[in-house]
Amino acid sequence: MLHETEIKIRGYHIDVFGHVNNARHLEFLEEARWSILEERIGLDWLFKNAYLFVVVNININYRRPAFMDESLIIETTLSSHRTRSAILTQTAKLKGSDKVVTDAKITFVILNTNTQKPLKLEGPLLKTIRKMQA
Repeated sequence: MLHETEIKIRGYHIDVFGHVNNARHLEFLEEARWSILEERIGLDWLFKNAYLFVVVNININYRRPAFMDESLIIETTLSSHRTRSAILTQTAKLKGSDKVVTDAKITFVILNTNTQKPLKLEGPLLKTIRKMQA
């Protein structure tokens, strides 16, 4: 099951052109990533194990402007993983439709907070990360 996060667009999300600014879309995607981490993995688990979720690359497509009073549903899922990194796919759609506003591929690593080095995604860590898959 895809993880879904709803964002209602408010007046303070709007720029001088009357739509959501590109940088604000990145914040919406970040909100959805925090949501999936909290619900599927648990922030306590990350802190207890001295793990840090770190975004190392974002590729985003802006497909349609978003306006005040619209609501977005952001779908987030783990789409692939390698030895030390993984990719989340995120798609923001207008609530109640299939109209895509943005879609993105987010590459992340899990750092050990003590060594500041990326960990291998294997064993229990990989099993836990896979909880973000649809």
